[in-house]
Amino acid sequence: MSKRTIQQLPYEHDELFKGEISRMIPYHRMYGKSYCVPALTVYQDSELAELQAASEAVHRIYRKVQQFIQRYMPDEYLVERLGIHPGLLRAVRMEAAPDGITRQDWIVGEAGIKCIENNTDTPTGIPEVAYLEGKLLEALRSEGMSEDDIALYGPSSGMDEAIQSALTELIHFYSRKGLGTKVYFTCYDWHVEDQTNTKYIMHLCEQAGFEVVYAPLEELEIIPTEGLYHRGEQIHILYRLYPLEYLIEDREEDTGLEVGQALMDMVADGKIGLINPPQHIITQSKGFTATVWSLYERNEQTPAFCGFRLFDDRELEVIRTYLLPTYFEPSVFMQNKEPYVAKGIWGREGKGTHLIEHPESEERLECVSGVAQNAKADQPDLLHQADAPLTPEQEEAAHIAAYYEEQPKIYQRLWPMQSAEVQTEEGLFHGYVLTGIFVIGGRFAGVLPRIGEKVTGDMAYYCAAAVANEPSNPPAV
Repeated sequence: MSKRTIQQLPYEHDELFKGEISRMIPYHRMYGKSYCVPALTVYQDSELAELQAASEAVHRIYRKVQQFIQRYMPDEYLVERLGIHPGLLRAVRMEAAPDGITRQDWIVGEAGIKCIENNTDTPTGIPEVAYLEGKLLEALRSEGMSEDDIALYGPSSGMDEAIQSALTELIHFYSRKGLGTKVYFTCYDWHVEDQTNTKYIMHLCEQAGFEVVYAPLEELEIIPTEGLYHRGEQIHILYRLYPLEYLIEDREEDTGLEVGQALMDMVADGKIGLINPPQHIITQSKGFTATVWSLYERNEQTPAFCGFRLFDDRELEVIRTYLLPTYFEPSVFMQNKEPYVAKGIWGREGKGTHLIEHPESEERLECVSGVAQNAKADQPDLLHQADAPLTPEQEEAAHIAAYYEEQPKIYQRLWPMQSAEVQTEEGLFHGYVLTGIFVIGGRFAGVLPRIGEKVTGDMAYYCAAAVANEPSNPPAV
């Protein structure tokens, strides 16, 4: 398989990521190394056109299945198969007509393009795509450029407008329910990446004409059944960059008050509108991916269950072409000795994901990223040192690893990733490309390429997207 083309920029990291760029993307370095690299991931016009059409078609199928689950599937299915906390059920069954901000993860290569995951609850990577991509293309053009360089353009130039349009629809949706139009934006204030993503979206919302307030999670106060407050002001619309599967477990340390449950009860009672809406946790669960495939395989049986055929012929073709067989148990792959991936249903950044490339030998590759990876390297024989005390970092790493490993899993056919080589401060990195596609308000909005290991974790590099103009198929202007 051929490598993905990477266009290196004629800059060192610190020459480029400074000044305004450093202020806008303060996490251009993470975990002690560069995260953003001075390079571009090059796609062809034809690839972008297919990704645009395919991502929107897949999104429509996701929305259809999400609504099918909300209307027809019993609570037991949502809890046992999707892993949704019982305390979220009332809220997740509330149907919000407008679409929010979502990001699909695609593998793009010679074997065809496949959507492998859907990030719909709290997708990040927004400032990189909406802002940094354009700045890197500007940097390329400011140097002596070849005709090939001139032909490169950014695929994500419409992302800001797409975010504003989607937010406007959601705010008006909540306004019609009596919640007003003032929006509070929250995340953990200490988390630089989350704060930057949150404030970027907040500023776009403000530019769209809405009153906005930044309210860190640490400053929010909940009075059960009454309301959510920030510095004495009641909140009616809340953008939160905080996963619902975490939020529902939150309790006050001093009193034990279940503040997460209290908040979600008020959401279900219509007192608070969330962005993204609670229904997005249905599509966030990796159990949802297995559900889509199960319904695809049983499409002819759906009339007996709900009175109609769920997918039409065109939708069946989209699923067959762009999605992968995914199940709640691995027996199909084991019987066929077919490589597959095991994923925790709430896995994030590669955590809880294992590649089984040789099922007959049960060999698997694991991705343990961030602090957990460092802790493992620092203590290679940790399990054999029963008396050795763990450092706080190792305790946290062990807790995180256990959280993801103990989750129920889904099993998906392994699809070959395209390799790439990118120059970094540590030298030439040989990795694999995962292409994130933002679908916002139901339409294609931007591209987030990352180059990492075979399981893309939080140590992967962001290498901005650029599209090569093909003379026979110029981009629409």
